[in-house]
Amino acid sequence: MSWRKTKKNKKNNNRLYLLIVVVFLLFSACIFKLYRVQITKGDYFSDLASMQHQVHSDLKPDRGEILIEREKEGSDNLYALATNRDFALVYAIPKDIEDPLGLSEKLYNFFDQEEIKKDVKYYFKKEDKEKLNKELKEILSFSPENEKQAKINEARNRYNNLVSDPEWSEERNKKIEERVEERKKEIIDDYNKILDKPNDPYEPIKKRVDGEDLKDLYIYLSGEDIVRDSLIIKNGQIYKNIDGKELLFTLKGISHVMESYRYYPESDIGAHMLGFVSYGNNDPEGNYGLEGYFDKELSGRFGYIKSKLEDENNGLIINDKEYKRAINGSDLVLTIDRALQFYICNKLDEVARRHGADKGSITVVNPKTGEIIAMCSYPNFDPNDYGKVNNIDVYNNPVVFDEYEPGSVFKAITMAISLNEGKVTPRTKYVDEGRTYISNFEIKNSDFATKGAHGEVDMNYVLEYSLNTGAIYTMDQVGPKLFSDYVKKFGFGSKTDIELEAENDGNLLNLAGDNPERIYAATASFGQGITVTPLQMLMSYAAIANDGILMKPFLVKKMIDEDGNIDVTKPIQVRRVISEEASTLLSGMLVNVIEGGHAKLAAVPGYYVGGKTGTAEVASSQGGYGNKTIHTFVGYAPIEEPKFVMLVKLDDPKDVPFSASSAAPLFGEIAKFMLNYYQVAKTR
Repeated sequence: MSWRKTKKNKKNNNRLYLLIVVVFLLFSACIFKLYRVQITKGDYFSDLASMQHQVHSDLKPDRGEILIEREKEGSDNLYALATNRDFALVYAIPKDIEDPLGLSEKLYNFFDQEEIKKDVKYYFKKEDKEKLNKELKEILSFSPENEKQAKINEARNRYNNLVSDPEWSEERNKKIEERVEERKKEIIDDYNKILDKPNDPYEPIKKRVDGEDLKDLYIYLSGEDIVRDSLIIKNGQIYKNIDGKELLFTLKGISHVMESYRYYPESDIGAHMLGFVSYGNNDPEGNYGLEGYFDKELSGRFGYIKSKLEDENNGLIINDKEYKRAINGSDLVLTIDRALQFYICNKLDEVARRHGADKGSITVVNPKTGEIIAMCSYPNFDPNDYGKVNNIDVYNNPVVFDEYEPGSVFKAITMAISLNEGKVTPRTKYVDEGRTYISNFEIKNSDFATKGAHGEVDMNYVLEYSLNTGAIYTMDQVGPKLFSDYVKKFGFGSKTDIELEAENDGNLLNLAGDNPERIYAATASFGQGITVTPLQMLMSYAAIANDGILMKPFLVKKMIDEDGNIDVTKPIQVRRVISEEASTLLSGMLVNVIEGGHAKLAAVPGYYVGGKTGTAEVASSQGGYGNKTIHTFVGYAPIEEPKFVMLVKLDDPKDVPFSASSAAPLFGEIAKFMLNYYQVAKTR
């Protein structure tokens, strides 16, 4: 019996030990938990406890406006290019909707019908135009020079006859109607998928609905005979004014909430310059352009209110609040002239479409100060509806983002360098043989096939007839190293630091090092083998127009904070690049380019205007150069006391081979408008 008793006691002891271990582990776990709560995460849980007894409310600041000055009687002479405005977010309450399909069709009729018709018509029209542009480009690229214009005219006449043919128009309209019906069915189906959810309490339908459109929507969906003017929006709700009484106007299954959004009154005018505001996390965030560059200044700073809650009733203790006010964003006042901006942007759009250009830009600067007067790009986008683009690359501002080989407009820079060094004068002569050879590379003048050698000519002639060999001769007078140094002094290869996002600095790798190779300096002398941005090219000419002094370009004239404090931008001289004498000589030579050279269509009757054309080949991805060209014209007026310097750039026009027939006449038309606008007296 003893061995049984011993075995039993041992068994009981084991159970006791196990119980002790379990209790010890549980106790240790409790101690560890208390340590974590009170010591390691004490602050965290203290904050949580505090939050149980407080109400925290963020105070949202107003985003600063982007403004321009305008001529107007009275003190209020500012006009908003970017401001804030309340729009409606229209949403559905599917669980309350009795006829989802019927409502889907009504929503299509109200929101989408006209826009779809417009988009489909534009698509077919664009398709027809692209076919014509392709044919014109093939004529320019492959037809003999003496046959090009006749074939271009023939192609245009054939296109015009086609689109005016009644049978063709009838067939085209039939295709448009078919495509519209397809899109209608797709959109109604999409609406129905959203609305046909019996237990769903909320589905967003449309953002950024204008207040007047919101009233029209309520009238249309209600089926009531109501005059829009009898409806008012107050405190985010719509009321019907009946016999002087305001009655809340509601719909079954459809409602809205008012939200503040960024609003651009001029739509796409200057969109690349402005950028846009996105709402990814419901907080506004500036993207691209000025909105992106000055996002912090425009955004302001959030404030808050913290209020303690009473223990049981959760009532606010009014006298125990912590308050920090929101600081609204600063306003930007731009250097842009609204009248000129509107006129120039519309002109660019018109001419770029007419020539079938892929892209284009026009930038105008005051050479004395660096103030940007106008900045326009094509194709454009509407920052109010920035999501409706086929390619997000369109957001990039080509004036500062695009890097391209500028072509013959760069010859003026080469000439400025040699003039400044005293190596040439306007009357210096050399013998043009039409072509030259450097390191086994043949370099020809653009007109070599039709003109051959020009013989003995002077530097005026080099610019007037845009001779590549003349530019090389001019560069050789100073040598590749000094030429490269001057190119950098003019601002190429470095950002201008204008107040815009995504600015590029161009590419001068071919001129890098202490001893650039002559072949690279030679091609750079006439604007090939290096890349620049349009703004860099513009500012180099502005330096010539400004007696040789390079200015820093700027868009923001002043910044005004919430308290009315004004920070005024002062013009900044970057450096003197060439002498006043060299500037004067070159300006006279650029007048000759327009008077007797390739750029006659840039002239403005009654004024002396200086400028230079450039038609640059575009590098091909397969190596060498393809069939595409970029047309540039840079000029300024009046030559005696320049009021503006303007760069016009068109990417691959389809119906004319040289910038003398595209960018130059566009410059001339705008320059005439600007000289009249500034009321500059004629001098000839």
